[in-house]
Amino acid sequence: MADRTTAIAIFDDRTQAQRAIEQLKRAGFTEKEIGVTARDTGEADGDVVDRGKGTHAKEGAIAGVAAGAGVGALWGLGILAGVLPGIGTAIAGGTLAAILSSAAAGAAAAGLAGTLIGLGIPEEEAKYYDREFQAGRVLVTVGAGPRIQEAQAILIENGGYEMGSTFGTPAEEARTLEVREEELQIRKRPVTTGEAEVRKEVRTERRSVDVPVQKEELVIERHAVSRQPASGPVGGNETVRIPLSEEQIEVEKRPVVTERVTVGKRTTEEEERVEATLAKENVKVEKRRDTRPNQR
Repeated sequence: MADRTTAIAIFDDRTQAQRAIEQLKRAGFTEKEIGVTARDTGEADGDVVDRGKGTHAKEGAIAGVAAGAGVGALWGLGILAGVLPGIGTAIAGGTLAAILSSAAAGAAAAGLAGTLIGLGIPEEEAKYYDREFQAGRVLVTVGAGPRIQEAQAILIENGGYEMGSTFGTPAEEARTLEVREEELQIRKRPVTTGEAEVRKEVRTERRSVDVPVQKEELVIERHAVSRQPASGPVGGNETVRIPLSEEQIEVEKRPVVTERVTVGKRTTEEEERVEATLAKENVKVEKRRDTRPNQR
């Protein structure tokens, strides 16, 4: 595909072709680069008329067919319908419509195959696509230039196929086998596994503290003196009073802060191994020899 500039694919139904054309447009390919053609099965219900009479597809066909009423909006590429040179009754749009309706394509011998060859499609492929078209399938081309691989990938992604997809096998016998396998879809969801309760509780303990206290004691000292005359007669009562004091302990309790505790959460991560059994399809080909006797 290195020297080619035109991507091409066959579609089994028009819905697939429509999706491919819409994706091509979103990818930046213009209507001048995209072409489409299919056998006219009368689905237009009169909204698309013979180009040869000088009329085009009605405006209402483009709008109404968007809901599936016909082919006009199916392509959105300026649909024309009628008897095209070398092709017969057909519907065409975009680049192919312009080429097939031009004077250059007027020779009946050219037909669709000749048009494709003119677009750079090898003759063998062009004839193959012509046969597919005659069988009622839809043909989409893209003049993609250097973006040919991108355009071809969009066509194939939307259900189109190339000649190589069914080469050597009649188109009616070609089948597509999807090979599937399972894959793990890992999702995580938070679940509550428990809760933590943080509270304060009071406990008591007995504590002994030695506190020094002061108290006054009576001290009596006696001293011998020389016998001196007394100041008064014997027998008089005389009392001396001395106050004595001591310290008493008063106990008072007051609360003090000894510690601050902060309570919160943090997220940690660890790996857990998940094991599952997955099914995977493999393609197995078995050849069986026909052991029936030859009929002569």
